Amino acid sequence: MSTNKEILDYVMNHPSGKVKVAVADIDGILRGKYIAAEKFASLVEGRLGFCDVTFGWDIGDVAYDKGKFTGWHTGYPDAQVKIDVNTFRKIPWENDVPFFLGDFIDDNNVANYVCPRQLLKKLTSECEDLGYSPYFAQEFEWFNFSETPESIQEKGFNNLKPLTPGMFGYSILRSSLKNEFMTDLFELLNKFNIPIEGLHTETGPGVYEAAIRYAPILQAADQAILFKTSVKEIAYKHGIIATFMAKFNENLPGCSGHVHQSLWDKNSKINLFYDDKDEHKMSELMKSYIAGQLHCLPHILPMIAPTINSYKRLVEGAWAPTTLTWGIDNRTTALRALPGSKKATRLETRIVGSDTNPYLALSACLAAGMYGVKNKMNLQQPSTKGNGYTDLSNGVLAGNLFDATQKMKNSDLAKELLGNDFVEHFTMTRDWECNQYAKVVTDWELKRYLEII
Repeated sequence: MSTNKEILDYVMNHPSGKVKVAVADIDGILRGKYIAAEKFASLVEGRLGFCDVTFGWDIGDVAYDKGKFTGWHTGYPDAQVKIDVNTFRKIPWENDVPFFLGDFIDDNNVANYVCPRQLLKKLTSECEDLGYSPYFAQEFEWFNFSETPESIQEKGFNNLKPLTPGMFGYSILRSSLKNEFMTDLFELLNKFNIPIEGLHTETGPGVYEAAIRYAPILQAADQAILFKTSVKEIAYKHGIIATFMAKFNENLPGCSGHVHQSLWDKNSKINLFYDDKDEHKMSELMKSYIAGQLHCLPHILPMIAPTINSYKRLVEGAWAPTTLTWGIDNRTTALRALPGSKKATRLETRIVGSDTNPYLALSACLAAGMYGVKNKMNLQQPSTKGNGYTDLSNGVLAGNLFDATQKMKNSDLAKELLGNDFVEHFTMTRDWECNQYAKVVTDWELKRYLEII
């Protein structure tokens, strides 16, 4: 369906009489509601009121104590949401109910500075103004458990039963076990306009990995954020809990959310990262983009490692990077260059975990890479050959969310890339996350100290 009239006709004629709409909060959680089809018709050109507490509380619906954007001091009023008709989809596991994403943007088309989707739109526009078309894709690993929301609560989130046993990556055998779930994932996600290029078991009990087809960057981010929620919803129907935690268990591999990226010409015909004359088929543009990421990512690390748990994944020898390195087809480095054909040459940013907000993860990668392009940075750091964990020549990543947040909060570079207001709000939310964690008495402390100390 290509026109607003066709879409509206579908909405008005759907037997359910309802529409599902959603917006993304700062953590990448979709917040939404059903609205009547008649009401939706009046919103196509207008705005939907949506409580701005969406950006005034955390992932557990606890209100921030230092937020400036909204809070008790503002009375938590409604913010204006513009429905993006271009995101129209039919939810195949809900009788093809129509679905739309929205942006926090007012009647004068002024974007809300805390809206992750609007931040990505702004950075994309700046990139396109320079004559480049960014194409991205995010891939995800995640654990699946034969549990329900009730059972994991009753178990205290301990001793969960994995969907399948054992460490069995790329297993043809395991993909036939619980195949009805894997089949539903592949088929229903594709019907929901989330094109899956590959789906397989990953090493770890009940772990799957999916690669989503590359697309223009905003479309790629929409696909990624909808993928995470859709997987959880489809899993519910099979009596399964899916988690995108970066590190579920200290003794098991972490879960990545690697971001693949390339810049094309303004007509999206030529991959500008490819250069047939270069020894490694990498253009100078690609090299500048890599140099920009190496330089900038430490300043905006919380956008691609946003939780306390993120940093449990970023440890040596666990298939996740710890050093500021790049290499050609090297899975031990932070940035993995994949030069090859005219179509497929790209950069993979491997720091990113599956727990990220796709709008912010893709924004971080684009902003950092484009900094190198705009400043014509030379890629002086040599490609790492062999073990990237031992290459300390360009430094290491922050080891926890607190340190990463303090660096971003005080970084003039982060503010230049993303804007003062966004950086202030986002780092406030990460400080809050650290404070929430710091006051909790953990199981580790009880086991270590309760009897012995």
